[in-house]
Amino acid sequence: MQENEMGRPVVGIIGNSYLIDNQYPVHATGSMNSEAISVVSDAIPMMIPADPDLFTPHELMSACDGFLFTGGRPNIHPEEYGEPATEAHGTFDRSRDKVALGLIRECAAIGQPILGVCRGFQEFNVALGGTLHPEIRELPGRLNHRMPPDGSLEEKFALRHAISLKPGGVFSRIFEADVVMVNSLHGQGIKKAAPGISVDGFAPDGTEEAIFVKDAPGFALAVQWHPEFNAADDPVSRKLFKSFGAALRKWRSRSRIQSANQASSQEKLLESAKANWTA
Repeated sequence: MQENEMGRPVVGIIGNSYLIDNQYPVHATGSMNSEAISVVSDAIPMMIPADPDLFTPHELMSACDGFLFTGGRPNIHPEEYGEPATEAHGTFDRSRDKVALGLIRECAAIGQPILGVCRGFQEFNVALGGTLHPEIRELPGRLNHRMPPDGSLEEKFALRHAISLKPGGVFSRIFEADVVMVNSLHGQGIKKAAPGISVDGFAPDGTEEAIFVKDAPGFALAVQWHPEFNAADDPVSRKLFKSFGAALRKWRSRSRIQSANQASSQEKLLESAKANWTA
């Protein structure tokens, strides 16, 4: 089956819960997430509501070829990694926790492509058994990685610092470089890396910024920065989303072949049954 016969792959973008005017509940995702998926990954973006009562992980996995776990203002509730909530942990979205964490584990186990960004990076670590610091900037020797409160969107998402990647590692091969410049904007970060997570890139202050799921049979990468901003023109972002797109098409092709084989087997069984009926 040729790629152009399959159509573009579908990417579920995990949304966040919001209240408009403090009373009207909505689900939303940033338009730059959808644009990066459509323009650079060459896939169809589809927002997934942060509500676990609307679907099961397997239903989502059947409807989509892969998933983008985006950034978001609410943080993962520390109960998800066995710690009590404090004021430093900020606000939460428990519904998104329930949707994202289980979905990451399910997809990573079978190799369905997943990409994590900022909060999504943290979700990867928590989903597989890791923990988080509530405020990286309060740790000795760490930089303030938070988004500047003032300035234009371009100024807020400007490149901030370098990331050192493991030579010959997963990200080094994707970016074709061992050091890249990124727009890292976050408050929380990894305290303890999950056993199933491999850290592949660090900020100058030692903060973990690029990870992947060790034993995942498919694309399962996450970054602490925001590659969705200016994804088509930034060379680092473009390579990451193009790599994700290639993984999506590979998954879609394999899934279509498996479906075709199953349909063929069922048709043969039906033909055999008909032959027995008329014999």
